[in-house]
Amino acid sequence: MKRSVFTEDHEAFRAVIRDFIRNEVVPHFDAWEEAGLPPRDLFRKLGALGVMGFGVPEEYGGPGETGYKYQAVLNEECAYAGVMLGHYGVSTSIVLPYLLHLADAEQRRRWLPGIATGDIMLCIAMTEPGTGSDLAGIRTTAKLSADGTHYVLNGAKTFITGARNSELCVVAARTSPATAEDRRAGLSLLVVPTDSEGFAFGRKLEKIGLRSSDTNELSFTDVRVPVENLLGEQDRGFSYLGNNLVRERLAIGVEAVARARAAVDFTQEYVLQRTVFGQRVGAFQNTKFVLAECDTDVTAAQALCDRALDLEETGDLTPADAARVKLHGTEVAGRVIDKCLQLYGGYGYMLEYPIARMYADVRVNRIYGGTSEVMKTIIAKDMGL
Repeated sequence: MKRSVFTEDHEAFRAVIRDFIRNEVVPHFDAWEEAGLPPRDLFRKLGALGVMGFGVPEEYGGPGETGYKYQAVLNEECAYAGVMLGHYGVSTSIVLPYLLHLADAEQRRRWLPGIATGDIMLCIAMTEPGTGSDLAGIRTTAKLSADGTHYVLNGAKTFITGARNSELCVVAARTSPATAEDRRAGLSLLVVPTDSEGFAFGRKLEKIGLRSSDTNELSFTDVRVPVENLLGEQDRGFSYLGNNLVRERLAIGVEAVARARAAVDFTQEYVLQRTVFGQRVGAFQNTKFVLAECDTDVTAAQALCDRALDLEETGDLTPADAARVKLHGTEVAGRVIDKCLQLYGGYGYMLEYPIARMYADVRVNRIYGGTSEVMKTIIAKDMGL
């Protein structure tokens, strides 16, 4: 089905990104998967390409407000090539918006130019051992010093994406005790350099998918964080943490659907070449029916994503609509990629084929950014249930 969501400018940008991925990513991606993260220089190359600082004003070296569709194009092209750019999406799509919305003038001068060039990468530390999605249960503390010049940060975080390739980490910490009326009160966001004394990396966690993006445990032992690194107002951190969820969930849905489309395309190519029982796998009626179902499911999910991209651009995408995109897109991707892998037979379980990586990579889409069950709760509430 013909898409109309992207302009000629978007498609010209797509061609540039496609060339970059073909030349700078695909030849090295297996090595990145084995190493568990891409080389740090990848992000400087992306900075030179002008895609590290979406939304960063031109005065700080960024492209200015470009709209999310350009990031969607980049995510799609990575999916179509069966690769990923480490924690690029976390830094650019998830963490950077916090700085763009909350940083004061001095902080913007200090951080944004380096972000735009790829010299500063970002990660965010919210989840703690034993708390999971319950951010109100955060126990990491940041106590203001007696002279008011710095916070002293102590605690631990887990499931932190991209920290080993980041220069700055946005840490959610408790700066005041919670109240009986509001467990979420008293949280703040601190921007912490990852080379700070007392900032330590724990285990590099081994995942079943997304293996070219590192996921870590972190600990903080008496880390001194200047008060100038407080992001926004003290004790208002919890309200800030929900501000970017609409775009984050849209991004997860868009990427999932793109991976499902890539899975159908890869599988179609495979079944037209693979011969079993004297004929091509694609000649069997079952193969035709399965791929027809998959193609239709992806086309429908793509239409939902494209409508959401238009609504996001005009500021009309609601939290419930973003939840619908994430829920439907990730569930469709899970089903479609599973069906496609089945058509590969035993080869589908081998990592030499991109379908195997997709199968492992896409599973977490139904967990991070809010589980499918959380999405259903949001949608049900929007329905008045």
